[in-house]
Amino acid sequence: MSTGTDALTTQDLAFLRRPLHGFLTVAAGPLPPQPRPVWFEATDEGTIQLFTAPDSLKMRRLRRDPRASIVVAAPVGERERWLSIAGRVTVEPDGAHELCARLAARYWNLDDPARADDLAGMLAADQVRLVLHPEAVSRYMN
Repeated sequence: MSTGTDALTTQDLAFLRRPLHGFLTVAAGPLPPQPRPVWFEATDEGTIQLFTAPDSLKMRRLRRDPRASIVVAAPVGERERWLSIAGRVTVEPDGAHELCARLAARYWNLDDPARADDLAGMLAADQVRLVLHPEAVSRYMN
């Protein structure tokens, strides 16, 4: 395991650009953390982007405390590998729908009419873009 870095490496970015689910945990004060599976995108700048509804539970928690982490692991059948990124989250009012469309194309077959309808519903809803700025990165590769 490697710890103590605050930036994503080229290898990290290649791993994160695969269609893997991340498990996002936001600071919850006295409440126990409650990780949730999420779609995400690693940027060239080394941040992690997600989208969510402006009134979601994660947004309410992030308003109280902007700290969060995401853990991404390789799927079963591959050599064990995971990446954990912790840092502060900024909420951006623009770019959420474009991010949603890119991620839907990454995770779903949009030729499937049901998935295309699901995406249309997501794009019709209010969304904000969350940007996780890494402050601590831990990784394991077997």
